[in-house]
Amino acid sequence: MSKVCDYYFAPHSPWSYLGHQRFIDIAGKHKVKIALKPCDLSRVFAASGGLPLAKRAPQRQAYRLIELQRWSDFLQVPMHVQPQFFPVTPDPAARLIIAAQIAHGNEVALTLSTSIMRAMWTEQKNIADEATLIGLACDADLDGKQLVKSAETAAVQADYERNTNDAIAANVFGAPWYVYKGEGFWGQDRLDFLERAFEEK
Repeated sequence: MSKVCDYYFAPHSPWSYLGHQRFIDIAGKHKVKIALKPCDLSRVFAASGGLPLAKRAPQRQAYRLIELQRWSDFLQVPMHVQPQFFPVTPDPAARLIIAAQIAHGNEVALTLSTSIMRAMWTEQKNIADEATLIGLACDADLDGKQLVKSAETAAVQADYERNTNDAIAANVFGAPWYVYKGEGFWGQDRLDFLERAFEEK
């Protein structure tokens, strides 16, 4: 495939979860390769003026829950808009995805990403918990213990930092964020625009 789309996301982002499978399907339909780039949203926010959820105004926090439920209902993607384990540090899950990407390639990493986000937003699991991550990897027919061990290596951390630096350089300020032919698309609600871009010659 000659067409490539950079995919910046964080495994604890509800909007990434809501758009994840649709994005994979759209990219597959148009034969676009996904360059998977899990990144550190806290650093992205710090660089772009964004605020973590807990520091946002109460009005914004309340409306976010309404919008999440609307999109969940509209897309028929089940989710708990206030999951048991949230907020949660996303770093262990993000590094696990990168470790899977290095060891097994993009497709496996995308599938594992799906499982991790579903575990958090549908199954009420703690994606910062090592045993949970081992179990999710094993459920994906991977060696969970070895993958979690690999996720702690300097090589994986370097990729995580590189992805984050790439995101900041690409003017990313939220997740999910897609970059196609140098053009950014922010949010799962921009997937229609992204698909139109894929269709252009």
